[in-house]
Amino acid sequence: MTNPSLDDPQVFKRYDPEGMMNHLHRLPQLCQQAWQMALDFKLPPDYADIDKVLVLGMGGSAIGGDLAASLAQAEARLPIIVCRGYELPGFTDAKTLVIASSYSGNTEETLASFEQALKTGAKKLAITTGGRLKDLAQERGIPIFSFDYQAPPRAALPFSLLPILCFLYRLGLISDKSPAVAETVPLLEGLSSRIDETVPQSQNRAKQLARRLYNRLPVVYGAGITAEVARRWKTQLNENSKAWAFHEVFPELNHNAVVGYQFPEELASRIVVVLLHSALLAERTQLRYLITGQLLERAGVSYQTIDGEGQSPLSQVMSLVLFGDYVSYYLAILYKTDPSPVKAIDFLKQQLTKG
Repeated sequence: MTNPSLDDPQVFKRYDPEGMMNHLHRLPQLCQQAWQMALDFKLPPDYADIDKVLVLGMGGSAIGGDLAASLAQAEARLPIIVCRGYELPGFTDAKTLVIASSYSGNTEETLASFEQALKTGAKKLAITTGGRLKDLAQERGIPIFSFDYQAPPRAALPFSLLPILCFLYRLGLISDKSPAVAETVPLLEGLSSRIDETVPQSQNRAKQLARRLYNRLPVVYGAGITAEVARRWKTQLNENSKAWAFHEVFPELNHNAVVGYQFPEELASRIVVVLLHSALLAERTQLRYLITGQLLERAGVSYQTIDGEGQSPLSQVMSLVLFGDYVSYYLAILYKTDPSPVKAIDFLKQQLTKG
């Protein structure tokens, strides 16, 4: 059976009834909106008196913290840590800013760790659309960055990333990212116009890569500011495309993963490695990309390099994020599956309620 044509408008109507494509179109403007909302948000002055930032979250909400931490790493004077799970780290104290990020406000792992944080002297902030998290924060007078955007949590990424970056800036921890946002928004609009559903596959790199990944196992490599983008690609391929996918990070992968290219031999022809590259990466890291490509060729493993766009780290990261979102969307269409629902997660949550 042949898979769908990515140049047929009717295909998108058939397999995307909930309109995931609309969220991809809106991502650039959502970045602008989320940044402005965060600039206008009232932060308590004493929140600057901290020595660490702890982001609580899972899935599409946690990835914003991951990306923010990677973007802030080069200049932040304190650690920014993302906590995925039920347990609050033991180092949480009065010098900690705890940011609980949950799109729905009902993520059970995030709620469990946030409720533990309520028993500490930590400074606290919630990012959510509502749910139990918003109720808990309101009851205790904790600042709430509340937004109203109806979408799967992973499609609301700007609201879990840009506010954290903005708060770090306003607390004096990193430089003002307004110029980077001003560069990133039109750059993303331009990128989207080159890879959206109206651009034919012959001229559309995102559609071409999706074709290449069809019926293959994607493994995504990143480094530095692209390391967490690789995680984003992996999770988007899982949730949008309903496909197996994995990610690895330089330079660590050069100390183990490259040795594993040999067996099982039959996998070599079934894997496609995607290397997420940025011209801003360290020179030695970029050399590792080239040498790793040689090792992949020697092992008979197909690979492709995708470069970030723009001058700022934010534009490099977000251009790679958006490109990956489009690839995962097109791959879902090729698999004739709706990119929006996550039925396996829904089943898991239902079963957990019985436990």
